[in-house]
Amino acid sequence: MKVFKSMIFISVFALLLSSCSNFTFLNGCPDAEIEWVDVLMTNDIKYEHHFLEPANENLPITIEKGKELGKVTYRMAGSACSNHKMQNGDAAYLKEGTIIFEIKGYPTSLIIAADDAVYVANTNKNAKTAGELYPMDKLVKNIYFESTEDGKRIHTFSQSSKDTFLAAFNDLKLEDAQSLIDEGKLEGTRIFLDIELNNGVSFRRLYWSDSNTFHFGAIGNDKIKEVINYELSNLKK
Repeated sequence: MKVFKSMIFISVFALLLSSCSNFTFLNGCPDAEIEWVDVLMTNDIKYEHHFLEPANENLPITIEKGKELGKVTYRMAGSACSNHKMQNGDAAYLKEGTIIFEIKGYPTSLIIAADDAVYVANTNKNAKTAGELYPMDKLVKNIYFESTEDGKRIHTFSQSSKDTFLAAFNDLKLEDAQSLIDEGKLEGTRIFLDIELNNGVSFRRLYWSDSNTFHFGAIGNDKIKEVINYELSNLKK
């Protein structure tokens, strides 16, 4: 009987080892000092909180929380290993139990709120185009060039350029970002594009002008390149 009980205990313990990757006492995590990006995952979408640069930190933001979308169930900082694969409910720094909210007037696939911070979509495996990853139709107030030195806004797109850019942006197909890196697409002259939504929330997208490529896996078309070059020419005047 004692042997039988021991076998049951060993079997249960082995099952825990194989199935509970988030149990730090079982897998020896964290395995290094990790500086996580402030990320959150829910509904199969990864979101990122964008900290404002000191030059822009006093810009007004107005959001109204809507219905509850879920809660944080696992805090990665201090718990997860460096090879941790995010799951719904995971967050880098938010405490377990933190409520995740929709933001009224905006698609939850674009932005959400948690702990009085706004999180912007970063990865959505179901999105096939830039417009599906960032559904911003009629929600963008301005687009800016930012300084690559201090992040300060240094130029505002004209209304016509903004509209042309967004119309072209929506249809851009998403490629595998790692493949673009391997091909050298994310090299050369880098431009900081700051997209400001109507509620004041803003987030930076990186663009490489030499290859007409965005860091999240979209390759620009002729319209994108034309608009950016036009606004760059106005910046230099």
